[in-house]
Amino acid sequence: MTHDHDVVLRPTEAQTAAALSPPAGRGGGDLVVETLAGLGATTVFGLPGQHALGMFDALRRSDLSYVGLRVENNAGFAADAYGRITGEAAPLLLSTGPGALTSLAALQEAAAASSPVVAISSQVPTAGLDGGRHGYLHELRDQKASFRDVVKSVHTVRSQSQIPSAIAAAWESALTAPHGPVWVEIPQDVLLAETLLPVVTPMDAFPEDIVPRPELTAVAAELMANAARPVIIAGGGVVRADASGKLRALAEKLDAPVVTTFGGKGAFPWEHPLSLQSWLEDRHTTDFLEDADVLLVVGSGLGELSSNYHTFQPRGRIIQIEADLGKLESNHPALGIHADARIALQALLETVPERTDATAAERVRTVLAKVRARIDAQDLGEERRILAAVREALPAGAPSFWDMTILAYWAWSAWPGAMHSAQGAGGLGYGFPAALGAAVADPGRPVLAVSGDGGAMYSIAELATAKQYDLPVTWLIVDDGGYGILREYMTDTFGEATATELARPDFVALAESFGVPAVRTSADTLTADLSKALAAPGPSVVVLPALLKMFAPTHL
Repeated sequence: MTHDHDVVLRPTEAQTAAALSPPAGRGGGDLVVETLAGLGATTVFGLPGQHALGMFDALRRSDLSYVGLRVENNAGFAADAYGRITGEAAPLLLSTGPGALTSLAALQEAAAASSPVVAISSQVPTAGLDGGRHGYLHELRDQKASFRDVVKSVHTVRSQSQIPSAIAAAWESALTAPHGPVWVEIPQDVLLAETLLPVVTPMDAFPEDIVPRPELTAVAAELMANAARPVIIAGGGVVRADASGKLRALAEKLDAPVVTTFGGKGAFPWEHPLSLQSWLEDRHTTDFLEDADVLLVVGSGLGELSSNYHTFQPRGRIIQIEADLGKLESNHPALGIHADARIALQALLETVPERTDATAAERVRTVLAKVRARIDAQDLGEERRILAAVREALPAGAPSFWDMTILAYWAWSAWPGAMHSAQGAGGLGYGFPAALGAAVADPGRPVLAVSGDGGAMYSIAELATAKQYDLPVTWLIVDDGGYGILREYMTDTFGEATATELARPDFVALAESFGVPAVRTSADTLTADLSKALAAPGPSVVVLPALLKMFAPTHL
């Protein structure tokens, strides 16, 4: 029996005819790329391998654009950045065993940063699934077990008819707030076998919004309206939900100061009178947050970096809006509201009454003055000058991607606005391949990547990728002869450093050997050299020999 609310989809005569007479010469790999296209994908990242050749052969029969990197981990970083820039799911095609496992660090970063990456890997032939020890090349007893603790969901395909549904389910999982990476694996024989299944038609696999409970937002609005010293902490969830406009409107309606986490940079205007900026690794900021009688935390779990290394001990009431249930009240008791940041902020805007606090902007200025005085008291003029030079050279609106390096650690606190870094999982090698992914997403504007010499060696092979696709990425390599931040940590802790000093190539000559223009610069010429490189078409490298220092921590 069909009820009024049932939807019955009946194929047209043309659709029926096409389904009954599918094109010849297609295999399981074609079902993969047809499904991706049907879900709205236009670009895929990856690296081929023996078991995955059925997918890669199918690419030539599709309209999908393929961007191939030289290392699977770097392909994962590129897909991560593509997802961050576009907000769309980024397909990542990989091979079995070593190829799959090499992507794990990138998928961990995507999980930590909530980037929607749909990783599709081949598998050994079907007979080798579930631990069968047949001695296949790349065989693992349980490949998906290596990914289950990293990604949001895993999906194993056992027949061609399962391919569209499995990829659609993975796609929906990746785009369900909080976004994140997912894993699909398909056996080699399933990918290679000819298929008589019809061409996959367009489909909708977008998830439902996570809507806050109205009784909870009502309590939150009441708490904020009656607060004497409300403060807002804006995390990466605000950026990912495209909710910065609603955040600003709420802050102004409440006269509430706002501090952004390192993952939430760009969520609130840097020079706004209510902006505490991003100085979370500073005790003056921590003290100010602890003094708030109501603290609204939006899109942040108040993890290690956001809590000044867990020294933050709030005295007031916390309201936490978070799409990730695992982060909700994980570090501090709160009025926990499970919701997408944009929807929850809109609910608060519609509920909270206007509040006026003539002292708020002055209190913000006082905190920032204390922060500046603390930094001024240290011998850090060169570091501040270099960061300012980079900022001056970067055109307005151009994205930047930062590796785990001292200049990036400075940027977390001091960079005035949006930036992308690997601070979620904290692995090396993110900056340059991520910048390549961003350039693929938006090739009309330049992209900046920043690495240290140690991190640069993780992704040096991708200079070939940058050249092959002529991507407008300028790579700033700060060469201090080793793992600079580890050198500093070890020296401070143990009196001397061990295993931090590195032999490295002539980065200028190495870049030029790939056909990529390169220049060696100095602090005095950095702005000019970087500006010139960013303005030129295609990839470029700027090398800055510099031994930088971090500002003194306040959590020890």
